[in-house]
Amino acid sequence: MNETLDLSVEDEYWRHNYATRPYVEPDHSYEDYSPAYRTGYEGYSTYAKDGSTYKDAEPHLRTRYEQEYGSSRLSWDTARHASQDAWDRLEQGAAVNDANNG
Repeated sequence: MNETLDLSVEDEYWRHNYATRPYVEPDHSYEDYSPAYRTGYEGYSTYAKDGSTYKDAEPHLRTRYEQEYGSSRLSWDTARHASQDAWDRLEQGAAVNDANNG
């Protein structure tokens, strides 16, 4: 991973696309899911450079999410889907492609 994570690109992408994801509950807003996405994409930038997979990093991501966003409407069991989605997006290089094409 040699690209720099652009938090505003990620936030903007998920703000416009979260509602299309299969795990999103209709009575929840982007603000409910935002901390989970942030945990995933920031976690990717922290752990993937050491070769960690999402599965490897998930215990650390869960701890961080619960410490920082414990009062969120989403429990980790729900939030982890969004977190992994954000991780996977970066792992697949989508953010770099979006920046290059946009």
